[in-house]
Amino acid sequence: MVVGKPIFTVEQIQHKVRELADRISRDYEGKDLLVIGILRGAFMFMTDLVRAIRVPLTVDFVVAASYVQTETSGEVKVYCDARESVTGRDVLLVEDIADTGVTLNYLRERILLKRPRSLKICTFLNKQERRTVDVPLDYVGFEIPNQYVVGYGLDYDNKFRNLPYIAAFRKSV
Repeated sequence: MVVGKPIFTVEQIQHKVRELADRISRDYEGKDLLVIGILRGAFMFMTDLVRAIRVPLTVDFVVAASYVQTETSGEVKVYCDARESVTGRDVLLVEDIADTGVTLNYLRERILLKRPRSLKICTFLNKQERRTVDVPLDYVGFEIPNQYVVGYGLDYDNKFRNLPYIAAFRKSV
C-alpha cells in the first residue's frame, strides 16, 4: 500500500471547512438545523464543520456504505439509521466524498420519504467523473479527479483515516 504526497494540506482543509461553515451558517440562520453525518468517512469533516457553524444545530449519524476496499458493490447497506426525527426539519446531510452517488442518492431518498422541511447535501470531496447517479450537491469542499484518496476520515480497508490531510492512495503490487 502506497500513500502519496498530500493533495490537500491541513491548512487547505481547515480553510475550506471554515468557508463551507460560513455559507451554511448564513443559509440556516433562524432555522431548525439537523446535521446528519454519514459514518464512518465523514466523521472528521463533520466534526470540524459543526464546530465552525455558528447557528444552533442538532447532530445525528447514519452508518451506510456501498464500498468494499476500493470498489463499490452498487448496493447500499444501512447499518445504523439516524435517531432524530427529520419530519419538518431542515436537514443537512454530510458526506466525506461524492463518488458514484449511489450511497448519497439512496440516503437522500430515504430522508425525503420522512418529509423534512428541506434537505441539502454537503460533501467534502466531489469526484464528478465517477458519478453514475445524479445527486444534487449543495455544498462542495473540493473537486478531485478520479483517483483513490485517503486521510481526513477517508480510508482504504479502514486504514489511513487518521491522516490529517488528503493523499492519493494506490495498492502496491
